Amino acid sequence: MKIERTLDSVCNFSDDVISGKIKPPSSPEGRFTQILSVGIGGSALGPQFVAEALAPDNPPLKIRFIDNTDPAGIDHQIAQLGPELASTLVIVISKSGGTPETRNGLLEVQKAFREAGLNFAKQGVAITQENSLLDNTARIEGWLARFPMYDWVGGRTSEMSAVGLLAAALQGIDIREMLAGASLMDGANRNPELRNNPAALLALCWYWASDGVGSKDMVVLPYKDSLLLFSRYLQQLVMESLGKEFDLDGNRVNQGLTVYGNKGSTDQHAYIQQLRDGVHNFFVTFIEVLRDRPPGHDWELEPGVTCGDYLFGMLQGTRSALYANDRESITVTVQEVTPRSVGALIALYERAVGIYASLININAYHQPGVEAGKKAAGEVLALQKRVLAVLNEASCKEPVEPLTVEEVAERCHAPEDIEMIYKIITHMAANDRALIAEGSCGSPRSIKVFLGECNVDALYA
Repeated sequence: MKIERTLDSVCNFSDDVISGKIKPPSSPEGRFTQILSVGIGGSALGPQFVAEALAPDNPPLKIRFIDNTDPAGIDHQIAQLGPELASTLVIVISKSGGTPETRNGLLEVQKAFREAGLNFAKQGVAITQENSLLDNTARIEGWLARFPMYDWVGGRTSEMSAVGLLAAALQGIDIREMLAGASLMDGANRNPELRNNPAALLALCWYWASDGVGSKDMVVLPYKDSLLLFSRYLQQLVMESLGKEFDLDGNRVNQGLTVYGNKGSTDQHAYIQQLRDGVHNFFVTFIEVLRDRPPGHDWELEPGVTCGDYLFGMLQGTRSALYANDRESITVTVQEVTPRSVGALIALYERAVGIYASLININAYHQPGVEAGKKAAGEVLALQKRVLAVLNEASCKEPVEPLTVEEVAERCHAPEDIEMIYKIITHMAANDRALIAEGSCGSPRSIKVFLGECNVDALYA
């Protein structure tokens, strides 16, 4: 019931936004024209893939993404909105509400709204776990809407939840058809007869091609421009799920499948040369789409040959050329790129990942390596605060006391972190937050530093 209620809420909200029943506060006669989606990992990759694959040429709302904590990237996305910031619906996606990249993106967007004299809360939408930090913030501040993200749904498998469905619906994509395609695929994947179970067949192909130990990379080549981001989406789904140090019995196994890819026939002019003639450390997955254009829109470039025939020929020719040189490939074929077929593709790969994980006896649904990286990043930021405190103390003396990197490390009581302290100092200096008194990056031990107005040229001279 919760899932059905969420789906109904997503559809009703999207309909109200698109119809203009829900309006931006600064333009009561106008409508929302843009979506700014703030998320990271699966909260961004799935919606990005679906937007690229299915959004109409002129969607009711266009979508942009802030999916990193890169200040320049965030500035670019906000600048591109320009005056349309006033008619932008901001969707913030974070299960806990504490993911640093998403929190940073939210704070940057809220700053842009304040500077533009806009009320962010009346244009903000939260997708998060009930009673999370983000959920409580959105409720207290009176955000426009809140949608649930359940604790048993991981980011990389969240596209068929509110995480992916809300943005898709706001772009005019038929999300019920996406779910119908996923449901059909789920039904097929419950078939106990192996030859009629697509996900089991796919998982077994991976197992055979990579010797069950990830000995070869998975190269994903969709022969359709709209599926360009499929390989990027699969990188997280497959690699975060299957890249594990230990199996379920506690044995160190260092499992995984590396995924990369672009699109055909672009790859004919990129790395197909190496795939056919170079190191044999991969297997290919071709994504074949049978229909070239909507019915009645095709035409012949020359007698009997269309543009789509060339694309078909490139796919089949590449497949044959690889096979002739003993290079393995899998072909996944869909009739056309529609909400139903995209929903089925997502479900196929989600289930194949789970089955493959069972074959190699690992947990596909946790990510200790990601958590370790987050913890390490937190430790770097904590060390930076200590460095700032030391430099601030030295800079308050009369006369100012420039410190070497070794002296900073000693006063931070972290001599073992001297390389990281050097990196912190150079980053601060490059961003006008410290002054290099003398020395250069080429000779770290020669650097003397104190807080003040930065001279970047001195640092990189």
